[in-house]
Formats: sequence, structure tokens, C-alpha cells
Amino acid sequence: MKPVGRRLDGDGGVGLHADVWTPAAPEKSLDVLLLHGGGQTRLSWKRTGEQLAAHGHRVVALDSRGHGDSDWAPTADYSMDSMMRDVLAVLRQLGRPALLVGASMGGLTSLLAAEAAGPRVVPALVLVDIVPHYEKSGSKRVRDFMIGGMKGFASLEEAADAIAAYLPHRQRPRDVNGLRKNLRHREGRWYWHWDPAMMARPGEEPAYRMDRLERAARSLNIPTLLVYGGKSDVVSRKGIEHMLELAPHARVVELPAAAHTAAGDDNDAFARAVVEFVDSLPGALIESRP
Repeated sequence: MKPVGRRLDGDGGVGLHADVWTPAAPEKSLDVLLLHGGGQTRLSWKRTGEQLAAHGHRVVALDSRGHGDSDWAPTADYSMDSMMRDVLAVLRQLGRPALLVGASMGGLTSLLAAEAAGPRVVPALVLVDIVPHYEKSGSKRVRDFMIGGMKGFASLEEAADAIAAYLPHRQRPRDVNGLRKNLRHREGRWYWHWDPAMMARPGEEPAYRMDRLERAARSLNIPTLLVYGGKSDVVSRKGIEHMLELAPHARVVELPAAAHTAAGDDNDAFARAVVEFVDSLPGALIESRP
């Protein structure tokens, strides 16, 4: 099953692009909204979307504002609040409850959106290698990788070398042409497909950010799954224990061979964990509601 592109309206009229997989009988399934990590695009969910759709779920993989084929924010507003409002706007346009699956940045957005929308709109949540108390050293390494590519690359080979250095646990691909979907060529160089203004604006104060994430996690009264990479430098055992203090009902699944990019590192195991989680949800959550 191939996805169909769809244009959605984010907060303030920011145009958002999504890939949508629609099964034969979507009214009998749960919508799944996939939110990628910072610097990624909806394409990072391709195999996950295919597998979830094959199990009968309507799946929407969204390019967050400033990423992929979505619009860049005209005022360079890439705060957690703006991205959360984008998700709430998308949920209204989908018109049905949706399980949120968020990786890293998308996970933080999902957590806040679940709190704001409530359980009738977001009946379940999957966090992918992110918790309220994440490791700052791992987060810094992600940020450093993104900043390191802001001036672009002279070739796809150079971009592949940068990725290999950032993800040493992955085998470097022999054919680098697959990177074309995540890079854009202009003025003789290859650039990541996201707005560099994201890295230039200051973020929320750490204490304020942490307080908001803790409050959101503590408020969760919906089925929640945390999938993390055993090799992750962003999610630690201490962070997991803290998450379980905030949300004792949350289930935890480790992908031993994966790192922070858990869904991409072991997509089959990741998709299997999400499908099993969805299949375990009470039937009332799967039924469509107005």
C-alpha cells in the first residue's frame, strides 16, 4: 500500500505535508499520527507506516513545521508550544481520535499534545527514545550533528560520512543515492531538508521545559508505551525510572541493538512493538468517535 500526500494546516496557517496510508475499512481502526525527531522528515517513518497500515490502521506521517515539505515558520517559531498547536490543528482536521507516536522532538510534542487534547482525542501514546528527564549530553550530540551540517555538503559521499560518524552503530550504505530524499541540492551543495533558523533561536528555559514535560507525563491517564534504544545516549535507566514514577502505568520496551534513532535502527522490532501495543488496547479505543 502506497501513501497519498495530503496538505494540512498547522497553527497560524503554516502548511504541513503528510503521507497518509488508508486501509479498506478505516472506520474499524485507530488512526496513528507519526511525529519524527528534529532534523528528520516524515520519510523516516516509511516502513513503520507501511506495517501499521498493513494491520488495518489509517496512518498519517507528518512533516513538522520547518521540516521536509512542510512550510518554514515565517517568524522562525519552532517552540514546543507552536509544534504542539500544529498537532492539535492536525488532529482536528483528521476528525477522529489518534494514537500519537513521537520520536525525540516529536515525542516531546506528543506528550504535550496528549495532555492538551485529552483522552477522547488522544486515547494512547507511544514515546520513542525520549523521556522528560533525557540526558543532556546525548541531546547535545544530536544538536551538534545538526549544526555541523548547516553549511551543507560538497557531495552525497560527504553527507554519508557525517552520518556514519554520528551513527557508528549503523553500517554505512554503499549506495548513497538514498540520501537524496533527505537532502536538497542548491548552489552546488547538499543541505538537510529543514530550516536552519531552528538552531539559531533560543529554546525554552530548561527548568520551565522540564516542569512542563513532567506535568504532562504525570497527567497521563491513557495507555502509554515507551520504546527506547539499548544503545541510546539520550534515554538512560535513571530517565526511565523517573518516567515510571510520573506514569507508573507506562509500558517499556527496549530495542537492544538500537540507539537514539530507535525506529530506524531496528524498524521491524519497533513496528512489532507498536503493533502489539495497539492490538492490546481496549476495543472501545479503536472505535471511531465524532
